[in-house]
Amino acid sequence: MSKNKIKKLRSNKISKKNTVLIFLDFLIVNLTFFFITVTHWNFVLDSELFIRLALKIPYITFYYTLFYLIFRDYHTAWKYAELYEILKHAVATFFGTVFVWATDYVLMKINRILILKGLSHSLKFNVLPISVYIDSMLLIVFIGLAIRLYSRSAFIFKNEYDRRLHDKDLKQILIIGAGEAGTGLVKDFQKNSYKFGNPVAIIDDDTAKTGLLINGTPVVGTCSDIEQICSEYSIDEIIFCIPSVSDERKREILDAAVKTGVTVKIAPDISEIANAKISYKEVRNVDILDLLSRPEIKLNPDICKYVTGKTVLVTGGGGSIGSELCRQIARYSPENIVIFDIYENNAYALKNSLDLKYYGNPKIEIRIGSVREYKRLEEIFEEFHPSCVFHAAAHKHVPLMEDSPYEAIKNNILGTYNTALCAEKFKVDNFVLLSTDKAVNPTNVMGATKRCCELIVQHFSKISTHTKFAAVRFGNVLGSNGSVIPLFKEQLKKGGPLTVTHPDITRYFMTIPEAAQLVVQAGGLAKGGEIFVLDMGEPVKIVSLAEKLIKLSGFEPYVDIDIQFTGLRPGEKLYEELILPSEKEGMHKTQNNKIFITNPTDFDDDALVEHINAIPTMAPESSRKFLHELVPNFNEKKK
Repeated sequence: MSKNKIKKLRSNKISKKNTVLIFLDFLIVNLTFFFITVTHWNFVLDSELFIRLALKIPYITFYYTLFYLIFRDYHTAWKYAELYEILKHAVATFFGTVFVWATDYVLMKINRILILKGLSHSLKFNVLPISVYIDSMLLIVFIGLAIRLYSRSAFIFKNEYDRRLHDKDLKQILIIGAGEAGTGLVKDFQKNSYKFGNPVAIIDDDTAKTGLLINGTPVVGTCSDIEQICSEYSIDEIIFCIPSVSDERKREILDAAVKTGVTVKIAPDISEIANAKISYKEVRNVDILDLLSRPEIKLNPDICKYVTGKTVLVTGGGGSIGSELCRQIARYSPENIVIFDIYENNAYALKNSLDLKYYGNPKIEIRIGSVREYKRLEEIFEEFHPSCVFHAAAHKHVPLMEDSPYEAIKNNILGTYNTALCAEKFKVDNFVLLSTDKAVNPTNVMGATKRCCELIVQHFSKISTHTKFAAVRFGNVLGSNGSVIPLFKEQLKKGGPLTVTHPDITRYFMTIPEAAQLVVQAGGLAKGGEIFVLDMGEPVKIVSLAEKLIKLSGFEPYVDIDIQFTGLRPGEKLYEELILPSEKEGMHKTQNNKIFITNPTDFDDDALVEHINAIPTMAPESSRKFLHELVPNFNEKKK
């Protein structure tokens, strides 16, 4: 169907729907002028006055109808009208009245000229007293809105009646925040006949709002009263609606809400919604990320523009961190993003998920292969000649790598060396390695291999004449494949228990987007050979994460869902470190005060290269000896 036909159908639909309203407006405007004029003359209606009023009907009808059409009054869904629509109707009526007065004035002047010239014998047109126009305008606005808002008023009264009649059957909802978002949500509940629940109370830290009514819902207290109000109003669900609050205050309020045992949800930021109208359907459950003990680090996007218009290669691009890395890179409009991964399903899913309109429309290429195979990497570099390489491909699961150390060495160490060698050969501008805090004083195979990867980056930085090599070291990434949160959620689905290795075990945490932003920014800050470290705040107790996750699911820890301590796994530390003691001296901040650069440590480059070249022919049983030789501080935890 053509666009013209669609527009025609829409136009017909609108005119049919509003025929009755147009006819009613015809009656309202003309009868109002008639009534106000007669009232002004003390209900004395002679034939001359009747003729004068009758002659006004055509242009009174024309002007008011014209301005109602100009202001799209007949296109308005009055059932959902708000102040804006009401003001538009009043303004349209004002202009209609002004034009009626102007026409009366012009016709009166013309009529008087005709009388002076003997072409007319009576004054058929005259300007009415100004009070008649003003009173008529006000009455037209009042009657017109009364008719238009009748269905809305009936709808609201019916909803309120049903709400009170079935109050006990509805889900009782507490809204946190009496601002624009909270008000919009109350209206959305009302508009949907309270089928999603009944907003019985609102709380807000602004004490001046306490006692006010918002669309019939009372503001009953402040955020410090959450527990008391939940008990008093038998609350079934809490919705957080204060997007402008600080991260610290937000976590305080959410923590208090979660402690009540009631389901807690978060409304989206109204400024990020296309039509600026909030809906209950867009409300999401509170996630463990919302309860992190520190605010998410915001990084400077200007530094990341070095990828704009360039070809970017991401190894391991289909993984949880690699895929987010591709999304973050795409925000800065590179020409191409090449996703290199051994697992085709993840890479294919990522290509389909990238919103090209939103992410600057880069061309997405997928190539399947392993970083272990130098020749395959060479083919990729030869085909695309990338300007930037982000090396995310790695085996990272600590317990699994304890059982398969040779695979970790081949994939992590040899894979990094092969990728760096190609980057140097093909004159790549920037090479960024994704490392981990487990590389610091490693106690497991995965951490030791990652420490070797950092040494590889520093080695190539020494010998490269063009490429800037750097590494980024960060802690655990919440929600990534193999991390603790997906494991906890899976255990919750089965009814528990949640398993934690030790009651005192702690980890540094960051979100997947935060990790990806840090990696992209590091590429822009790099001058060669740096290991970038993020200031990640205080480490988080794993058992605290487990307890919060249980509460978020509406259960009581150790009562409804148990937490069991299973003992430290092979190679696992009680706590992680972000820097080596030897790296502290000379460590300094970058232009972003949340990102630090460590001081490089000395090592034998020849020994490193010699060991790497021996990997393909090395006996698998020599894997741990290999790692101890390259990483002297590898303090392996025995099984």
